Amino acid sequence: MEIRHLRYFIAVAEELHFARAAQRLHIEQSPLSRAIKHLEHRLGVQLFERTTRTTRLTWAGQIFLDEARHVLFTLQQAIASAKAAAKGYRGKLRIALSDDIDPVRLSVLLAQCREEEPDVEIRLFEVSLAQQLVGLRYGLYDVGFTQTLDEPDGIVSQVAWSDSLVVAVPARHPLLAHTDIPIEEVLRYPLIQCHPQSCEGSHRQIQHYLRTVRTPPVIAEQVATFDLMMVFVAAGFGIGLANESHTNTCRHLDVVTRPLSGNRLAVETRLLRLDAEPSAPLRRFIDRIGLLQLGSAMRN
Repeated sequence: MEIRHLRYFIAVAEELHFARAAQRLHIEQSPLSRAIKHLEHRLGVQLFERTTRTTRLTWAGQIFLDEARHVLFTLQQAIASAKAAAKGYRGKLRIALSDDIDPVRLSVLLAQCREEEPDVEIRLFEVSLAQQLVGLRYGLYDVGFTQTLDEPDGIVSQVAWSDSLVVAVPARHPLLAHTDIPIEEVLRYPLIQCHPQSCEGSHRQIQHYLRTVRTPPVIAEQVATFDLMMVFVAAGFGIGLANESHTNTCRHLDVVTRPLSGNRLAVETRLLRLDAEPSAPLRRFIDRIGLLQLGSAMRN
């Protein structure tokens, strides 16, 4: 079995269409089909159910897809580690990012890591929460950031930082008559939300908060990024609820932010790692986060 067979299989499994997979791989469809048949023959299992109209993964194919991705990722990690060692790095820290993590805090943290430990290579991976959890369990990542409040089995979770939930409204909007806006007033207007697949953790926290209010929200749009949320708010399509750090980063001239009145929600960003003794670089990384929290508390 060759590595290219795994790449071919993953492409077909993700596209579920041989012609599109061949186009993605920049090869003809015939050699792709032969390679998949050869792979199935070598494994002794059927990976795909094929008809004239559809291509579907078998159960064996679904299991093999997870493992094939793991093999390719591990190979990429090994290559990257060898190149890093050749450049003089003596350690590594692999960080998974989910839920559109605050770039300002993250850049401050990474700058401190680079200054204090220049011989430790830092690699960032933007992945979904599900991919992050699988990667932590497989040892593909050392640590991850997310805004989910769940603590899955075998994973240790701790608060890295928290943000106030604020209201983003168009300039010259009636809600700006309030210094602090009651949530009941916010829900009189359509909401622009970040899509739950893009910002799963923060979406869950905000939805949990909204369920405490009797008035159900009217969702005008679901967007992939906070930048796009600000565009829709500025255009008058609705009101946004977002972390204060995101609204500060994605500032728009025609959008004004206000705090919520009453019981304000603090959206937590959490640090996830495997429930095991952390490596020395990871332990120092966790300590730096604690120092950043202390510094932020003293400034406030």
